[in-house]
Amino acid sequence: MRLDRYDILILQILQQQGRITKTDLAQAINLSVSPCWERVKRLEKAGIIEGYGARINRQVLGKQTSVLVEISLTSHSASRMQHFEKTMRECEQVVDCYATGGGVDYVLRILCEGIDQYQRLIDHWLDADLGIDKYFTYIVTKTIKQTSSIPIEDSPGLLLSI
Repeated sequence: MRLDRYDILILQILQQQGRITKTDLAQAINLSVSPCWERVKRLEKAGIIEGYGARINRQVLGKQTSVLVEISLTSHSASRMQHFEKTMRECEQVVDCYATGGGVDYVLRILCEGIDQYQRLIDHWLDADLGIDKYFTYIVTKTIKQTSSIPIEDSPGLLLSI
């Protein structure tokens, strides 16, 4: 699927303003409403736009501690890694989990009510025999930048494999 400048503008705008009206979006990219909306639907159908959501200010909802964790497993068998990954997907406090190459197997971002809750979670995982060999904990003291937007370059003829 070839993305042109209008598609890229639509993606850039929708990342920042997911609730923008059809009319305002069309005006922002200088197209009429109908062709603009057809493009949005095409981007959704192609799976480029996965969905829409609200950004929640977690500080307003209550004090949350953000913890980054590096985890290395004792075994790298497919079944051990699948079991670990399934547990991470099911854990509400784990908001990001990345399998990594290099010195550690996984990097996690965990949101919890405090250090005590975090430590109880780690203790539970260690007792559950997830195959954790070692883990390193980093308490986030200040968030400098956090975004769910991805950079989309305005390059003519951008091709995506779909």
